[in-house]
Amino acid sequence: MTNEEIRNALQDAIKGERVMLFMKGSPEQPRCGFSARVVSMLDAMGTEYSALDILPDPRIRQELSDLSGWPTIPQLFVNGELVGGCDIITEMFESGELADTLGVPQPELEQAPSAAAPGQSPPLQIG
Repeated sequence: MTNEEIRNALQDAIKGERVMLFMKGSPEQPRCGFSARVVSMLDAMGTEYSALDILPDPRIRQELSDLSGWPTIPQLFVNGELVGGCDIITEMFESGELADTLGVPQPELEQAPSAAAPGQSPPLQIG
């Protein structure tokens, strides 16, 4: 797969999915703590989302960062717009802004969850 094909697949995922999470690993098996934290917040919200593992090919991460202008992973997009990475998502979760952005009720939690919850759809793949 060429870099252009990877970039096109990433753009299609961003435009085609209402809530799109680019992460290390999958929602069922996050491969870093930051990805696990964002998955747990999205799961706590009860929102449907799609996820894509950036680890299988280093070009995925590079093309994604070039597209978004954001260097770190995870990256969350809602309605085709970059929301941010783990720190921003955590702040938004705690303030209730993430629930507003997703159009869901704010869960009754004192702080952002730290462990991933199972049950989301399988991650998307490029290739």
